[in-house]
Amino acid sequence: MTNKSYENDILEWRARKYDERVRENGWLALAGLFWLNPGRNLIGSNTVCEVVLPERAPTFIGIAELKGNTVRLQVAEGVPVRINDRSVHKAILKSNKDAKPSFITWNDIRMVVHEHAGRYGIRIWDNKREQRFNLPPLKWFPINKKFHLAARYTRYPIPKLMKQEDTFGETVEDQLDGYVTFKLEGITYKLDATETDDHKLFIKFRDATSGKETYPSSRYLYAGPVNGNKVIVDFNYAYSPPCAFTEYATCLFASPQNTLPFRVEAGEMYRG
Repeated sequence: MTNKSYENDILEWRARKYDERVRENGWLALAGLFWLNPGRNLIGSNTVCEVVLPERAPTFIGIAELKGNTVRLQVAEGVPVRINDRSVHKAILKSNKDAKPSFITWNDIRMVVHEHAGRYGIRIWDNKREQRFNLPPLKWFPINKKFHLAARYTRYPIPKLMKQEDTFGETVEDQLDGYVTFKLEGITYKLDATETDDHKLFIKFRDATSGKETYPSSRYLYAGPVNGNKVIVDFNYAYSPPCAFTEYATCLFASPQNTLPFRVEAGEMYRG
């Protein structure tokens, strides 16, 4: 791969990261996350509701009833609500952890049951939200091929379940399937990773730029795909987790052992 095509690939990826944040139903359209109480939870724009929608929504859209790990929706009479593009009056809702979640829509407002750390909530997207339309260009370190590294991936005999901190200061179990090792300036480093269905590796890490030029709690990176036990780790593709720019994201942060003792001057910078 020529330097020019390598740089073009990274620039195209950066454009996609920007689009992920500002597009319809993207990260910056997130407008709320309300944890459900056992039993009946009112949904609507009235502030007495347990799930409060933007002001332009109907005063009362319906009821989400949480019983055990099941959420049922009952839609208010006369309110045009759709689930996955089908008009409904009542439904059992599949959460974000399901292969086909139940996306509830009213006009340009979208909702889904959000399952996190054993709790169930309603996550809301508002596609008229101002933040979608005023995000400045993302800030990046200069592209640096020094941080394009050949690495070795080793699977753990049994995946590890590690307690890791999340956005809310709680500890959540996170599955780590193996680790990558790579050399930089003659020194070998190790990072734990989680395998994805398409054989890539999801890595959460910190380094000596964290809390200075980059987001303090964690940086994210996808490496791969894995070829045998070989994989490319390219820190030019490191980016800030969603909780860096929206309060309604539920992020897991890097575990202490995934802290690199040097400055990774590559990937996304954090504006604060």
